[in-house]
Amino acid sequence: MQLLLVARHGQSLFNIDQVVNGDPARDRGLSPLGIDEAEKLALQVAGIALDLVVVSEFERAQQTAELALGGRPVPTVVEPDLNDVRIGELEGRTLLDYRAWKAEHPRSEPFPGGESLDDAARRYAAGFGRVLDRPEATILCVCHEIPVRYLVNAAAGSDDLDRPLHDVANATPYVFDAAGLGRGVERLRRV
Repeated sequence: MQLLLVARHGQSLFNIDQVVNGDPARDRGLSPLGIDEAEKLALQVAGIALDLVVVSEFERAQQTAELALGGRPVPTVVEPDLNDVRIGELEGRTLLDYRAWKAEHPRSEPFPGGESLDDAARRYAAGFGRVLDRPEATILCVCHEIPVRYLVNAAAGSDDLDRPLHDVANATPYVFDAAGLGRGVERLRRV
């Protein structure tokens, strides 16, 4: 891999409802605005010859990637380790409920019936590590806010995976060369 463009999916129907979703089987896909955002992502990547697209198991990520390709025939690989955080019993709860739980517990504590944020970070390291090892030169990856946030901050050398970048815009590509992706993967592995 020489160049990675990694983006969060377009706005989802769950984003509109401010409901958290960590189970790909329950995903409801993109909102009308999310479709527009994905089509704008297509314009942002139109001038780049893509060799591969990597997506999570979620419909919202796959739909974004399909629209971003604008009909170009590019092979696609599903990478489950880039799925959203497994939030267990918080599935379907409000974003406020999720944030309240998160504020009261350390990153190392699993969500009830789910995984911890630290476990998710290490899972993302594994997924992005496989992307780094791919033979294709130029890759578009569409996944979720948290893996994008963690990767950007880790590659920048931050000790806080949630900062300085926190709010990741929908369908906006972040660019990594192999060295930058490697730095991010190594930092995520050490969580």
